[in-house]
Amino acid sequence: MEAAQTIRQAVARVTQLRHAEAAHPGLREAVRTIKALQGRRFSGTYADMLSGGPYAAAARFFLEELYSDRDFAERDAQFARIAGAIEKFFPAQVVQTAIGLAQLHALTEDLDHSMAVQWLAQDDSALPAQRYVRAWRIVDRRDDRHAQLKDVLAMGQEMSRLTRAPGLRTMLRMMRGPATAAGLGSLQRFLETGFDTFAAMSRGGLAPQFLRTIEQREAQLIANLFDAPGVACETELANLLGQAP
Repeated sequence: MEAAQTIRQAVARVTQLRHAEAAHPGLREAVRTIKALQGRRFSGTYADMLSGGPYAAAARFFLEELYSDRDFAERDAQFARIAGAIEKFFPAQVVQTAIGLAQLHALTEDLDHSMAVQWLAQDDSALPAQRYVRAWRIVDRRDDRHAQLKDVLAMGQEMSRLTRAPGLRTMLRMMRGPATAAGLGSLQRFLETGFDTFAAMSRGGLAPQFLRTIEQREAQLIANLFDAPGVACETELANLLGQAP
């Protein structure tokens, strides 16, 4: 019951934000802009990993599933559908992963919504990096930013842990048909892709280093966005976005 309640609360918060954005087309577009910028920023920060090598698949998984501008409405609907019966739909080993994903998604949507509100309040003649940094500092919420990073890392750690569960990959494969028939294809794909990505890294003992790199780079970015001189921060972000400052 606690798992179901946690997921319901996360889904309710996301639904509330979606309704607010639907009532304000400009806000909805601003949210999309924020998400697109954040995806490009991630691509810039991890260009070395995404270009190839042992961490490329994991970096791509994080980009597409946690940092992208994809519309996760399908996954939201699936969370709402299974909240009351999550233990029945998923193996016990992955229930905590599903809960963590729902909570991370709600926090991310909340922060992106707040950023979008402040993005619209900025001078639209300013460069994207300038508007983003200014919106970030007005929104503030430093503790929530660190909580978001902590949740992202926890998601990676959970995926790594799942790869050590005997027989789980076979169980996930057997779930594919029933999950698709139940309309849970998006969640199923997330679990299978995450499992396979971290299994490949875990075989080489690479998962801890990958997560440490994420932690170090994201923590440094958070610190810079809050505390670095404004112009320097805007210039660094513009470079990551591939734009002239």
